[in-house]
This record gives sequence, structure tokens and C-alpha cells, in this order.
Amino acid sequence: MAVELRHLRSLLAVVEEGTFTDAAIALRTSQASVSRAVADLEGELGARLFQRTSRGAVPTVAGVRVAAHARRVVDEVDAMARVADVTQAEVRVGYAWSALGRHTTALQRRWSGEHPGSALVFVQAGTSTAGLLEGAADIVVTRRPLDQRRFRCVPVGVETRYAAVAADDPLARRRSLRMSDFAGSTVAIDARTGTTTEELWPPDAAPATTRDTHNVDEWLTLIAARQAMGLTSAATTFQHPRPGIAYRLVRDAEPVPVWLGWWRDDEPSCASQLVQMATELYAESD
Repeated sequence: MAVELRHLRSLLAVVEEGTFTDAAIALRTSQASVSRAVADLEGELGARLFQRTSRGAVPTVAGVRVAAHARRVVDEVDAMARVADVTQAEVRVGYAWSALGRHTTALQRRWSGEHPGSALVFVQAGTSTAGLLEGAADIVVTRRPLDQRRFRCVPVGVETRYAAVAADDPLARRRSLRMSDFAGSTVAIDARTGTTTEELWPPDAAPATTRDTHNVDEWLTLIAARQAMGLTSAATTFQHPRPGIAYRLVRDAEPVPVWLGWWRDDEPSCASQLVQMATELYAESD
């Protein structure tokens, strides 16, 4: 016989209530059940845990020590159950850069309205899978193709591209830019999670150099200091406004596709509904 959780709960109930009868009441079971559980635990451990007296049950030295360990085990199991309950009431959506931009809050509210008691929680994870591989999210927003052998990605919309420049850069005075306006400049690129690559530019209009960045904050800091320009999707302009940064539409840039993705062999039950909602939101903004 192995030590079971019911043995530990019975032990703690007797310690806390003082009698087997009161412990049974607290556990909403029979006194015989509590006595049997404690006896089984004593047999498994090879130690007497209580002195039975006319007034109740007094823990032995071994009983006090075992109860201290039992309390930690039971508390940890209860904490695990609470985490599981919260997790079941949440749908965690990972993203690496800008979630769904201006559609993020609208999707959360629409989801809550149609699924009372369930919350859509967006979780930023600066990894190439936006938190899927790390177990941080049930489903993710991605603007980069994921490994099709492991993950399934469904398109939900497209976003225009914007240039990010320092607010005091002469280019910030213009209402919109073209890809050729990057020629000869330094462009900040996040090769792991960003949507910008050098292949977006024709050879005669390519930036002079690129600067590696590792997250959106580093990217924005470089641009604000006029150490680089940036090219990003429209979502970034809504998710990351910042003093010192100006976003300008790039008229001739290729749009950025947006997908929702999840593990191919473990599709979340919410996947089809989220895809439909997100697709509708993007369609409404066209």
C-alpha cells in the first residue's frame, strides 16, 4: 500500500479537530473511514501517530513531525488544483511582438461576451513560437510561418507595414513613405521574432546596414536614438506607441500575414472559434 492523499487529509483533520469523530464531520465522512485511513497510514509508515485517550486523539512525536510534512504536501496539491481551475477558465494566447494590435481588446471583449466565466489572456513570449514550445500559451498569434510538421497555422488577416523613425527625423514630417526611403539607412531587425528581412527590399533600394535586436523594447530604443529605422506591421503602432517614435505608412511595402497557430496534435477546443472571431475583426477593419 502506498501513502495516499486521503490518508494525509485524515491525519491532518484528526490533528486539527482533536477527535476522530470531529475529524469525520470536518471531512464529511464516517468515523470508521477516518480511523481506517489513519491506521493504514500508521501501517505504511511503521509508526504510531496518535495516542487514543478518553478525551480524543493526541499526536505522538512522530505524528507531529509527519503532520508537518503532510501539511506541505496537501497545500501543494491544493495549490495545483487551484492553478488547474484557473487555467481551465483561461485561454492563453501567446505573441512575440504585438498581439493583434488594435483588435486585441476587441477580441478579448467579444470572447468574454460569448463565453461568460472564460477569459482570453494575452501572454508575451519573445520566442520564435510565441510561447507554444515553452508551454506558455494554448494558441498563438504569429506573423512568421511555424514548423508545419509540429504546428498548424490558420490565416486570420493581413496588416499593412509601417516605418518607425525617430520623431525628430526629417522622414517623420512626411505622411507616408516608400521602401526606397530606407535606402542607405540602418534598419533594426529582430531575426528571431520580427517580420522584417533584408529580402523585402530590391537591391537598388536596400538599406546600407542592419542592427540586430532581441525584443521590441530594444528595437524602439534604437530607433528613438536615431541609430536605426524600423519596418513593422500595423499592430505595432497600436501596441507600442512611444514618445520619440513616429510611425508612417509605407505605401509600397508587402502586407504582413497574421496567423493563429497551435500544436498540430493538440488542437485547443477554442481554436475554431478564435479563428472565426479574429478573421471577422480583421475583415471589419478592411
